Formats: sequence, C-alpha cells, structure tokens
Amino acid sequence: AHLLFYPRAMARNIYFAGSIRAGRADVEIYAHIVKLLKRYGTVLTEHVADSKIDENGKEHENDQYIHDRDMAWLEKSEVIVAEVTQPSLGVGYEIGRAVDLKKRILCLFRPETGKRLSAMIRGAHNGSTFTVKDYSVDQAEGILENYFSALP
Repeated sequence: AHLLFYPRAMARNIYFAGSIRAGRADVEIYAHIVKLLKRYGTVLTEHVADSKIDENGKEHENDQYIHDRDMAWLEKSEVIVAEVTQPSLGVGYEIGRAVDLKKRILCLFRPETGKRLSAMIRGAHNGSTFTVKDYSVDQAEGILENYFSALP
C-alpha cells in the first residue's frame, strides 16, 4: 500500500481577519489575500473576503453565534493573518485573543492610505510570534511567501 504524503502547509489552519462592520472598502484586497493564503493552508474565515457580505454581515447570524464560531476557529488556527488598514474593533479583539492563545500573528498594513496604525498593534511587533508588515497590494504575494516559508 502506498502512503500519501500531505505537506504540512495543507494541514495548516489559517484565520484571516479583516473589517466587516467597521467598513467593507477593502473587501477586494481581502479576497486577493485569501486567495494567496489558500496556498499555505485552509482559510477558516474565507467569508471575510466575500463581497456579498456588507457591514451588516449575514442576516441570520446573531452576535453571540458569530463570536462563539469565530473564537472556535481562532482556537483551531495555527496562524492568524490580519489586514489591519481599516480600523476595526473586531479585528483588534481577534488579535488580542490570538496573542492570549499564543498564536502566530501576521498583521498587514497599507501606509499608502494615509492612515496610521494603532500603536497597540505596531508596538506588539516582536519579529517572531507577532509580525507587522507595511505593504502594498502588489507586495502581498512575496510577503506571504516569505512569512510562511519561515514558519516551523
């Protein structure tokens, strides 16, 4: 019998965080990032990149359901990738919980927007378990490739 080998990357669960209720202006960028992330594992929160979801989210999901579901996905994930250009209380909360759970975190920020990233995010950068990268959309592929290839 032949044993199939599945690379570690395909077994990796990735939690992608991006703004929903705080604004959906970056949803196309989220979709681009999620597409790239699928090279490195299973993206549990692919819905964040769905352009059909507006600031109200999905009609049939109440707040407690969303919180509990997302926290279960966060616990199940090995890596959290957050697009933090659009300020979002929810994304900040997810990042804080991920730190508490000792997850590896990559925050992506686009300075070209003229926005300033919260000191609570930029100041948490330690270069190992918590990484903050300034980027432009055309750099996302290379940044993710470098980040995931360096993971144990």
